[in-house]
Amino acid sequence: MSVWMPSAPCNPRACIEPTGSLTAVPRAVLRLVAVITVLLAGIALLPIGGRIPAGLVRRWAWWIVRAAGVRLRMTGAAPREGGLLLVANHISWMDIALMAAVRPARMLAKSDIRGWPVAGTLTAGSGALFIDRERLRALPQTVAAIADALRAGSAVAVFPEGSTWCGRAQGNFRRAVFQAALDADVPVQPVRLHYRLTGGAASTAPAFIGDDSLLASVWRVVSVRGLVAEVDVRPVIPAGTHPDRRTLARAAQPGATPQPDWTHAALVA
Repeated sequence: MSVWMPSAPCNPRACIEPTGSLTAVPRAVLRLVAVITVLLAGIALLPIGGRIPAGLVRRWAWWIVRAAGVRLRMTGAAPREGGLLLVANHISWMDIALMAAVRPARMLAKSDIRGWPVAGTLTAGSGALFIDRERLRALPQTVAAIADALRAGSAVAVFPEGSTWCGRAQGNFRRAVFQAALDADVPVQPVRLHYRLTGGAASTAPAFIGDDSLLASVWRVVSVRGLVAEVDVRPVIPAGTHPDRRTLARAAQPGATPQPDWTHAALVA
């Protein structure tokens, strides 16, 4: 196994709690249809993607979350212009939409996503950068491609854990992608993602882990009542403040700064 392919101990049977309170099946089906419709609308706009205002892309990402019946609670903000490496912990397929709601960015995605129905077409057409995680020799080339995109003024979004986790446990950030930020001399924007129920309890229902299927994960999300996605945009780490990728990765790691006080967070209904 490649060192680029860490394996989380999380798996659906051990980590995903029973969904308990479910919406009626017809409502879940309507939510699923709504999610697919919004995704297809995004695919239809791919030919003019470069001319779509960033604000509209962020709104489209928010529509995906809301179509699934999930509320978005966000604190903090990312710079709207200039090269920026966005890094976050990874739990769910929905994380991609949440990161786009922070700032539209080129995603770093594993190469096999190209074969996914709907989502694969959308990812490939969005300008994503792909990595073959089974080929360690390709890693320097991928880091160089990220650095080039950052130098050109793009934001690049990465999940440096290298694997999805259930949300109650998390992995360490892999250091390689942080070299791209150092090489391009751009800031790093840490983002902390978390999923809760309206009452405050953490939820693992959105997790997409182990041998779980994408459809099963999507169905859990559209079925659960009162799911809230919390997006904590941490203070930006300016370029030149860390001497190497090891210290930069540690500074960006979730838990490196105190957890936010959600009492004053803006809740998007």
